[in-house]
Amino acid sequence: MFNLQTLFSNPLSFLVGLIALAVSIGVHEFSHVLSAYLQGDRTGQALGRLTLNPIKHLDPWGTVAIIFAGIGWGKPAPFNPYNLKNPKWGSALVAIAGPISNVIVVAITGYTLLLVGPHLAAGNLLLVFLQTMVILNAALAVFNLIPIVPLDGSYLLRAFLGPNNALVVTLERYGFIIVLALVLLGGSILSLYISGGVNLIFRILGLGRLL
Repeated sequence: MFNLQTLFSNPLSFLVGLIALAVSIGVHEFSHVLSAYLQGDRTGQALGRLTLNPIKHLDPWGTVAIIFAGIGWGKPAPFNPYNLKNPKWGSALVAIAGPISNVIVVAITGYTLLLVGPHLAAGNLLLVFLQTMVILNAALAVFNLIPIVPLDGSYLLRAFLGPNNALVVTLERYGFIIVLALVLLGGSILSLYISGGVNLIFRILGLGRLL
């Protein structure tokens, strides 16, 4: 998709991969802001984040991390939980909107790939774009559902167990360290989790032929 090896061996494919990455992150973060907006919070809109323009949502260091390490981040979607209509579930709805949007993108690009893919030659840039979008968005959805701060799944866990639950408090206190350790030291475990989740999404959507 997009890594330094691709940059030197196939610069056009590398560029297409970066475009797919920017679009995917943009859709994910926009969906967070849109969910907050629909629930009554205007924080993201006021900061210019209620847009599909990916430039508004990219974090420079997070993008570099994805290229070099395979895992990175976008700019966190700003919202004020106290402005949301539902105090308990509002933040969880904002959080889940990101992964849901990625699954929707998987469905759209996946079915498009099944339709036009057989008519495109290997290495065709449209084919590369669609393939990258399908895999990348599925991986983004699965990774962000891990229930550890600062990932989206942590808001779901908080909503279900409550903010004072011992597990929630611990994960919020040490979440960043746990995620960092998981990425740096638990690569094989993380890889198995993501690949399993991606396979599950594909099969649920009827895209098993793309595996």
